[in-house]
Amino acid sequence: MLDHILRTALFVPASRPERIPKALACQADRVIVDLEDAIQADAKAAARQHIASFAANYPASQILVRVNDATTPWFEEDLALCRTLPSIIGIVLPKAETGQQIQHAAATGKRVMPIIESARGADNLAEICHEKGVSRIAFGNLDFSLDLGLDTGSSGAAIVLNHVRCQLVLQSRLAGIAAPLYGVWPDIKDETGLIHTAQLAKGMGFSGLLCIHPLQVVTVNAVFSATAKEIEWAERVLKIVQETGTAVFKLDGEMVDMPVIERARRIVQQRQP
Repeated sequence: MLDHILRTALFVPASRPERIPKALACQADRVIVDLEDAIQADAKAAARQHIASFAANYPASQILVRVNDATTPWFEEDLALCRTLPSIIGIVLPKAETGQQIQHAAATGKRVMPIIESARGADNLAEICHEKGVSRIAFGNLDFSLDLGLDTGSSGAAIVLNHVRCQLVLQSRLAGIAAPLYGVWPDIKDETGLIHTAQLAKGMGFSGLLCIHPLQVVTVNAVFSATAKEIEWAERVLKIVQETGTAVFKLDGEMVDMPVIERARRIVQQRQP
């Protein structure tokens, strides 16, 4: 299954199978082996075989696979591969646009993580989130910007992208699925920008980020993990509740009530192992 707590999902190209064990050994919560953007058209079949060979050599491994989108000639063969390999525990579906596409992918028996990357996908967001088999959704900000013709990096583009991001969070909550994943930060060398983006995503209610390089994993995990100070505060709150049975009290000069207590519970539940 796909984890409820998912801070980092790291992409690795299926054309580089030697990188898959290394990706699994880093601290990413999940690894997504990519059959889509990272693979040229004439290398798709070989990439599928690489995944099959990896699964045979590492039968206890657990990976996600980003298949090619439903409009491509490779979609059915990608799904057939996912259907047969127990090591593949979930399908990442790019350019997801309809509930029917989700149903078709979910018929493999695998959980599905749709990526919203187009105006049509955003327009059908509620339908997609409510489809049986969807574990959570993710945002493909780069392809979405291309689809809408946004001026990448501009303040205007940020307004449009954040509007859609808000809808991802809201519709996920309404559908009762896990919080969504924020899109990638493309500049591998810009750690400051990555930290800012991860903090923004966390504040908006996203569960984590899609990552394109192992160097991003530790940074993103740190942002989305509770700090020692936060854990200490949460444990104090819960201890008072347990010892007194009260749901309204003061701690460090601030009022604590049921929403604050619930936040404390979540911090304790989601703290980094």
